[in-house]
Amino acid sequence: MKKVLLLVLSAIGGGIIALASFKAMEKSNHNLSLYSGASLPVQQTSYSAGGMASGPDFVDAASKSVHAVVHIKTEYQQKNVTYDNFFNNLFGYDNRGGRPYVATGSGVIVTTDGYIVTNNHVVQDADYIEVTLNDKRSFEAKIVGTDPSTDIALIKVTGQEFPFLTFANSDNVKVGEWVLAVGNPFNLTSTVTAGIVSAKARNINILGKENSIESFIQTDAVVNPGNSGGALVNTLGDLIGINAAIASNTGSYTGYSFAIPSNIAKKVVEDLMQYGNVQRGFIGVTPADITAEFAREQGLDVTKGVYVYTISDNGSANQAGMLKGDIITSINDQPVNSVSEMLEVIGQHRPGETVKVIYARDGKDRTANLVLKNKEGTTGIVKKDDINVNELLGANLTPITKEEKAWLRLDCGVKVKELKEGLLATAGIRENFVITSMDKRVVKSQTDIETILTNKKGGVLVEGIYPNRMRAWYLVVIKE
Repeated sequence: MKKVLLLVLSAIGGGIIALASFKAMEKSNHNLSLYSGASLPVQQTSYSAGGMASGPDFVDAASKSVHAVVHIKTEYQQKNVTYDNFFNNLFGYDNRGGRPYVATGSGVIVTTDGYIVTNNHVVQDADYIEVTLNDKRSFEAKIVGTDPSTDIALIKVTGQEFPFLTFANSDNVKVGEWVLAVGNPFNLTSTVTAGIVSAKARNINILGKENSIESFIQTDAVVNPGNSGGALVNTLGDLIGINAAIASNTGSYTGYSFAIPSNIAKKVVEDLMQYGNVQRGFIGVTPADITAEFAREQGLDVTKGVYVYTISDNGSANQAGMLKGDIITSINDQPVNSVSEMLEVIGQHRPGETVKVIYARDGKDRTANLVLKNKEGTTGIVKKDDINVNELLGANLTPITKEEKAWLRLDCGVKVKELKEGLLATAGIRENFVITSMDKRVVKSQTDIETILTNKKGGVLVEGIYPNRMRAWYLVVIKE
């Protein structure tokens, strides 16, 4: 069994150059790191009067984009356990003296008043962020918001009349077209590299979170550490992606780089600017890719589309009459042949918006207009204040499925997912615990929990059940 390289585990550190020089890692067929770099494309090949083919001209696109790409330096007093273990073991770095960790990456200015988009893993948990422009001016930056599920973060510096890039429509990007990747990894001024789009809608399983959207633009550009958060631009110099990852055995470029499509990045940025958090819409299905092997197992005679593996009771797909086993073939008239493509299209919309879904059942196409819902099962916008309960509890919460209700003999409940530091962990609650009541009040949704805990102080009794049907009671103490 092939080992996953330690570099993958450090991906969330994004472009950490200042910590130490990289050492060679163990060999692996697929080692993916959130250190990303660039690919440089530009205009189509032109021909001289004599009929000789000339190379693509990257000058205009490069000159337009380099000034909008910045160098980002972050400082941390303490990182997470994975970060600490990796760098302490690999480089022998000792932070016990209180010296801050230092990490670097890139970012892209997207407004004239100083909003900068970068990767979440570049600035996550940073205590201090410094941004250096291509003209060597430096500014302290503040985090506006982050979205780990897409690896996008928005930061801001104070000022006006900054050079910036305009978002292009990444749906129009074609495999084979030239692109430019621009980064500022070494604080030496921005640099560019050239390449072509090798593939779209790539899922490289690097974000590692439920409901993560991985639908990367893949390029063959030369990429090296420190370019995370930099720009992928088209031949007009417009932004078509945010560089996020490379495929590498050593931490240096070996052939492939990956960028978050601009349509996803733009929507996340707009959400963070307008609402303070990302508005994620769901249609209420668990999708599955249809491989040749999967098609044989399910008795399917097609390999295109996305298979509906499970369907939520209160989801919009179920309410529109869709069933387990349906095959989604397009959303909003855009063909989807993979889970990545499907999530990319849906990820561009907010709760309350309607998407047209074409799906096949028994060899016949059907159409459903689905109103997207938020994670709480409603169509409303989730305000920033509404998610403070998640931060307080230190967990992501999700409704239980129909199958879980049957197994646990429950009518309702909310399951604890991705447990972090917070009140639930402190009380001893473990992941996959299903909360059935809180403060002696029935819990049917996350909204119920938020209502119960609003302005609540002191001890709160939490009742629930684990997947093995063991019931448990915990006392959660909310301090004054």
